[in-house]
Amino acid sequence: MRQLAKDVWRLSERIGPLINVYLAEDVLIDAGRRQDRGRIFRQLEGRNLSLVAITHAHPDHQGVAKDVCEARGIPLACHADDVDAMEGRRPLSAGGSRISRLIASRWGGPPRRVDRVLREGDEVAGFRVIHAPGHSPGEVVLFREADRVAICGDVIRNLSYATMRKTILEPPDAFNVDSEQNRASIRKLADLEPSLILPGHGDAVTDMTAFRRFVERLP
Repeated sequence: MRQLAKDVWRLSERIGPLINVYLAEDVLIDAGRRQDRGRIFRQLEGRNLSLVAITHAHPDHQGVAKDVCEARGIPLACHADDVDAMEGRRPLSAGGSRISRLIASRWGGPPRRVDRVLREGDEVAGFRVIHAPGHSPGEVVLFREADRVAICGDVIRNLSYATMRKTILEPPDAFNVDSEQNRASIRKLADLEPSLILPGHGDAVTDMTAFRRFVERLP
């Protein structure tokens, strides 16, 4: 694991950071793909956990959630608008594109009951829950006022899927339920004036000037 901020770590990945899983205090934030079970369980060995919280119910963020919850006897949390997806009543794939359905079939974990339904203003591990829909209906940003750290799921990414290089980008349209709504959520993230952004894909965003320029260039 690599510590990125006070009481916040990113789990290691053999090739990465590509699909990020974070630990904030004793809360696992996101749970990778089902293929990530080994690396997640190894790195959590010996650590106390109280909750699994997913930023959104997509197959690369909820994959091992059920396994961790059942192995540790802990609850699962996600936003109200993604409960249906997490519990299996709505597809995990976003936008209905063929590629997103394929990804869901290969990466997605099994459905699991949501024990704690998150809403705007709730608190998770010292972070405030901020509803940031567009990539998924129930996408959330977790924001800590004390040091202005934001864990943003897939509201933005810091990775080009084509080149695998570090660059701040929107999520691809094919993976969004509403790209324009996601741009509004990006602006909502910018309005928080974060000092550090921890995305679901790619390295931490540390250059806030570059982030503001990215936001200014949005359509």
